[in-house]
Amino acid sequence: MSQIFLTHTIALMSSLAEPPAWTQPLPEAYPPADMAMYHLPTGTYQTRAALAVRGGSFRDKRQFAASAVLVQHPKGDLLIDAGFGAGVAAHVAMLPRFMRAPYQAGRTVSEQFDAVGYDRRRLLGVLLTHSHWDHTSGLDGLLGSPVWMNANERQYAAEDPDGKVFRLVGQGHEVHEYGFESRPYLGFTNTYDVHDDGSVVVVLAGGHTTGSVIVFVTLPSDRRYTFIGDLTWQIDGIRRRVERPWLLSKLADSDPDQLRQDLLRIIALEGLMQIVPAHDLGSYDGIPLLAPAAATQSR
Repeated sequence: MSQIFLTHTIALMSSLAEPPAWTQPLPEAYPPADMAMYHLPTGTYQTRAALAVRGGSFRDKRQFAASAVLVQHPKGDLLIDAGFGAGVAAHVAMLPRFMRAPYQAGRTVSEQFDAVGYDRRRLLGVLLTHSHWDHTSGLDGLLGSPVWMNANERQYAAEDPDGKVFRLVGQGHEVHEYGFESRPYLGFTNTYDVHDDGSVVVVLAGGHTTGSVIVFVTLPSDRRYTFIGDLTWQIDGIRRRVERPWLLSKLADSDPDQLRQDLLRIIALEGLMQIVPAHDLGSYDGIPLLAPAAATQSR
């Protein structure tokens, strides 16, 4: 009993102070009636909870998602991240030994597109939340699709050691560099409204990598989602208000202070939208898988 009490106490001590809940009206959005969204899981890799969030247990093994999300819009579709690619084994081998983890590869985005007859001409590009290997590996099967990046992330991907896999799989891809406006959005100041209708809004959250982004999506049902990339690796980071373990933060994050501020901004939104950390498989619940009907949806 004392050990359980001690573990609980340590977890509480590591929690961030609870930010005030967001009480202002949510930003206006006018998603078209034929807009839709799909989850494309491409595999998982195993990490212990103790290495994912502060207060996590070494006995708790988490299956980290490697997924993409297709957002269909009559002005053109976007893929948020690319998941595992056909060359994932080689991509894992390029990582420092301490970063390699047991993984299970599923069907790549490219294979899922082909299975349903998806017309790739509809795809405006692959919008990366950031350029780490487990978000970019699948670019190896998406040649011809532009990669959407902001200037900060483009520089990070070109220079940082953790951009090594991207520099391999990004060869042959046009880079569509987008910029931000100084227009507030749910506490964030640098924002980009992709379709000018509030349905897909990208905000700069440069704590994990210097150009990391969060993507807010509003569907015609008025259901809202926020895809937070690696702001936290697991939903525990939101619900328990905990950051990454100190050492992992030092290794993984470009600006831990900025990341903490952005994490608190997202925590304040809990309950107002579905928050999806990229590697928390359960957080994708309710988002349908890509099916043949999606391939023929009218634009």
